[in-house]
Amino acid sequence: MPNSLEPKLISGNANRTLAKAISRRMSMHRGLNIGLVDARVERFNDAEIFVEVYENVRGEDMFIIQPTSNPANDNLMELLIMADALRRSSAARITAVIPYFGYARQDRRTKARTPITSKLVANMIVESGIERVLTLDLHAAQIQGFFDIPVDNLYASPVFALDIRNMFRDQLNDLMVVSPDVGGVARARELAKRINAPLSIVDKRREKAGEVAEMTVIGDVTDKTCIIVDDIVDTAGTLCKAAETLISQGAKEVHAYITHGVLSGPAVDRVENSVMKSLVISDSIEATDAVRQSQSIRIVPTAPMLAQAILNIWHGTSVSSLFDPETLGPIYEGLYSGT
Repeated sequence: MPNSLEPKLISGNANRTLAKAISRRMSMHRGLNIGLVDARVERFNDAEIFVEVYENVRGEDMFIIQPTSNPANDNLMELLIMADALRRSSAARITAVIPYFGYARQDRRTKARTPITSKLVANMIVESGIERVLTLDLHAAQIQGFFDIPVDNLYASPVFALDIRNMFRDQLNDLMVVSPDVGGVARARELAKRINAPLSIVDKRREKAGEVAEMTVIGDVTDKTCIIVDDIVDTAGTLCKAAETLISQGAKEVHAYITHGVLSGPAVDRVENSVMKSLVISDSIEATDAVRQSQSIRIVPTAPMLAQAILNIWHGTSVSSLFDPETLGPIYEGLYSGT
């Protein structure tokens, strides 16, 4: 049995802001101070990672909060080394909270002599001593099957639905949810159902990787406020081109709701100079200064949902209950009043 009556949180360097927000939210729920375990996660001079945990964790239920975002390799190694440190310190159970699961886009062999890196990373996580994974909007559902341990995959669509009902309360009848490709239809359909909006698809054809040759809109978007939904925005080239295509087909406005704001390279400049009115992302990845300062990008919090999911795992109760707006709504009460 755990030595303490509360779950214990520890964080690497990938997204300390989110880890602290989860800690504050859990403290509010429990009426007790649930702080981050005091630990040192540093680099030697040759960039090797060193971890030292300063608190006793023997018999404790530990939750490591560490998205494997850019720099993906460093953050992944931090996660694995922290897990090893906790396992060797006799923690009772180790759960990895990975809001953004890096290498998720390499989930299958698309051509000869290529790796399935998602499976490799899953194997490494299991071997490190982690016994459960909590993540958000995996790029592909089959990645859950790569693990030989339980994986709880949360969805951003319930949170996005709350935000949309609040931000577009006077335009709900004019909304059109848009999937930027055929592969994302299931994700877009889920959000469309939640806000009772029709669904459209942007069909894209590529001549070579990274370059979109042609885009076709499937569905009538004339005079609609279009909301593009996806899980990852990286360089934002495809997203901005999809927005231009929708406007050319008669859309009144275009907004985007993307779970993971990778936003590498010229992405922020592209978004700011595009025809999109706004880009909404979650805080699964630590925002850069450019993202925080952008007038076109807004961040919605996932800490309330992740904190409740951690408490549910700790209690041994349902995590999927958080997909229900009647359950999730009170968690976000005050942020989206009147929704």
